[in-house]
Amino acid sequence: MVERIERRGGRRAGAGRKKTGRCRDAPHRKRPSLSAMHPVHVVLRRTGRLWWRTRTYYDHVRRALRGLLGREGFRVCHISIQNTHLHLLVEATDREALTRGMQSFAIRMARQVHTDGGCGKVFEYRYHATQIRSAWHARHALAYVLNNWRRHRLDWSNGRVLKQNLDVYASGISFDGWTDRRPFLIPRGYDPLPVVRAETALLAFEWKRFGLIDFYETPGPLF
Repeated sequence: MVERIERRGGRRAGAGRKKTGRCRDAPHRKRPSLSAMHPVHVVLRRTGRLWWRTRTYYDHVRRALRGLLGREGFRVCHISIQNTHLHLLVEATDREALTRGMQSFAIRMARQVHTDGGCGKVFEYRYHATQIRSAWHARHALAYVLNNWRRHRLDWSNGRVLKQNLDVYASGISFDGWTDRRPFLIPRGYDPLPVVRAETALLAFEWKRFGLIDFYETPGPLF
């Protein structure tokens, strides 16, 4: 009689980790190579339940960005703070520079948020990165990031569109490609987010071949 050997593991009914709901994490695969000619649209999702569009978190982001100024091989050219996530347009010399730059930004944000105690990461998932490879894509990304508050209907209050033409939680005041040249309606004493001027041709000037950007333009996502 042959003795049956009990084995653990293998495919069987009910095995494996149970699904816990939708996961928005970027796939855990090796990120593609990156050319210094291509800017990147990065999305970071925050942890916790607190809204980020507050003066406290605005100051956290501003200080974290300030610590990145002058960093070699990595530049944050524009940023938009939404309640649950951040949009960034960045330039990096290669894939490693992008990874190190985003890691540095995440660490600086964690230090700012946990200044009064606490620990842990402040971004829930891996960052999602989309390379910008054409002038049309660059223009779309600029409009999408700088006017992202309008996509989330944050430009409305009491059933009316706010008079302010720029999102004070974004870097639109540092952008010179608006169609309307009227003075920006921003609060007195406003301290802009510290971003740097784009150096890639796509993000610096080639996008203008498809026209300047209107304050009220709200393009949808590409994917």
